Amino acid sequence: MTADIRANWSEIEEYLASGRGISIPLAGPQSPRVDYVVTDDRDIALHLQLGPRQRLPKSPHPLIRVEEIALEGLRMARLRTTQRTLLRDFHDLLCGVADRVTVGGRTPEQAFGETVRAWRALLERPRDLTTERRIALMGELAVLGSLARVHGWGNAVESWKGPFGEEHDFGTDKYDVEVKTTASEERLHTVHGFDQLTPAPGRPLWIVSIQVTRGGTEGRTLTECVRAVHARVSNNAPAALDRLDMLLDRLALPRGQDDERWRMRSTPLVLMADDRFPSLDRSALGNLPQDVAARIKDIDYRIDLTGLQPSPDPPAALRDRFALAQ
Repeated sequence: MTADIRANWSEIEEYLASGRGISIPLAGPQSPRVDYVVTDDRDIALHLQLGPRQRLPKSPHPLIRVEEIALEGLRMARLRTTQRTLLRDFHDLLCGVADRVTVGGRTPEQAFGETVRAWRALLERPRDLTTERRIALMGELAVLGSLARVHGWGNAVESWKGPFGEEHDFGTDKYDVEVKTTASEERLHTVHGFDQLTPAPGRPLWIVSIQVTRGGTEGRTLTECVRAVHARVSNNAPAALDRLDMLLDRLALPRGQDDERWRMRSTPLVLMADDRFPSLDRSALGNLPQDVAARIKDIDYRIDLTGLQPSPDPPAALRDRFALAQ
């Protein structure tokens, strides 16, 4: 049969109804093999040839099964669904994956991941972010890129804890990082809670103070920063894309027009959270009666880091290598 870029559902239905199996080639003869398969037991699948170093796609959903098979001496990834009542919808997903391989030149792993993420995004409801939260996220993405240059994108994404609401924004194997971003001319930052600037036992905590300002045509939007990071992870650590998308999904990322452009106002300031750092912990309540102090559950306060000198010997990933668009 001649190659076709897509499998037509009306034809697929005829094969399913008749119980006749068929393998439809979707790629040209000089391209990696991509076959749309209708099985004799009235099921559908997509077979994607895997190169010597290409990994088997990982399925993020129990209804989608991905298996490695051997076919005519080739390593192939087979995509199937465990829910046959969804064959019509699964057909569209398979065609999307096939298009990304045959037209877009993506690997099976990239094509499958991108298609699944696109479907997820389609089902999300519109959301929005405050300006304060937008610049805070841009600061975290800048530090994420700096960590990636030293530790690799996979490890950097793994270390990002901010979207989970944990005490500190990043946790590497040796130290933690808290990122504070402000649009003010002074390094004024809001601290949320007693623990945000308190080091965990036995782990150094580094504070990165970032100042941004309106950037005009030279600035970057949050959407551009997210896309840049997503592209870097896709190209350098595709196995980390699902985790990255899960982290981004927890944030109220902007939808539609995003025209707030920002740039760095100054060189970020890196400080160690030690005894000289201006922060409060629960010891600040020491003069209160115990039963009274127990009723103070949390606290928000502002600190001014203007004029402080950087702490000596910061980790290599925190040494003047920050940019809003990686």
